[in-house]
Amino acid sequence: MQVTNIHNAKTNFSKFLKLVAAGEEVIICSSNKPIAKLISYKTDNIPRIPGILKTKISIKKDFNVLPEDFLKFFK
Repeated sequence: MQVTNIHNAKTNFSKFLKLVAAGEEVIICSSNKPIAKLISYKTDNIPRIPGILKTKISIKKDFNVLPEDFLKFFK
């Protein structure tokens, strides 16, 4: 794990990105206090399954019906 300050991180950003791509973490500090962590980006490899929530979500029949007292705000 690399620890650096903001100025060094801006100056050597490409170098730190290469370290992150290689699996390292980089902590960026301001006044010796950690404020950010650079880590590699990983995507979820879980495939989406259409309709998986079909029985768990329902829309009420009156979903598109607005109450009369609320409709007055649109006139």
